[in-house]
Amino acid sequence: MSGSSAEPIYIRAASKSNGLTSIVIGCVGLVVSALWLSFLPEWLFLAGIFMTSAALVCLLIGYFKIREPNYSLEIAKDYITYRHRLGSWRIHWDNLQRADCPRIRHGLDQVALETVGFKVKSYTDFLKTISPRLATHLLMEQRPLLLHNSDSNCATGSCYEQSMFDDKHFVLEDGTPITGIKAMLAHRMVELRKRLGYDIFIASSELDREAVDFAALIVQCQHARSAPIEES
Repeated sequence: MSGSSAEPIYIRAASKSNGLTSIVIGCVGLVVSALWLSFLPEWLFLAGIFMTSAALVCLLIGYFKIREPNYSLEIAKDYITYRHRLGSWRIHWDNLQRADCPRIRHGLDQVALETVGFKVKSYTDFLKTISPRLATHLLMEQRPLLLHNSDSNCATGSCYEQSMFDDKHFVLEDGTPITGIKAMLAHRMVELRKRLGYDIFIASSELDREAVDFAALIVQCQHARSAPIEES
């Protein structure tokens, strides 16, 4: 990633693979199911219905897989971009404080989650890049992360409920108040930083390698970018 001619690194999500294969299997399954229901005895009818249901599930899985962008992440010279069918977000290297796999308390041990967390310096810069539809998706997708490292004094669970969707306005670093979905996401980022130390997260299913290896790649790129360029 050093030098002005550095090529971007593209990350293809593991969940993206085998989309066409799932569609082909689904189509073949529907044809077989139709023949099964048409020519086999009635006592095999339930088996045919089960086969039809399985084929439809394969078609749906394949459809959702191919709807996703070809690459979930682009690591470029100036920024990291996450792409989803509902939109994208971008973190500029100057705005990235650190990235790593968050760790949670498990008894007396600290266990790393199968996700990569990003801690940003400025919420303003990040929130400008994210689409409202993707922000809504992240609010739903990352809810389970709120269960980790929760307050031990919150025995009733009401604290968890209050942090699920905080719809109060949020004041950015420059004093600008924001409302709506992006304000809710900002409050969620604050809460996740308290619990896990990071603001935004990428699940391992969005990566083409282990989460810890991807975190190491981000750190390597960040160090390479900040290293002084040697004169030839």
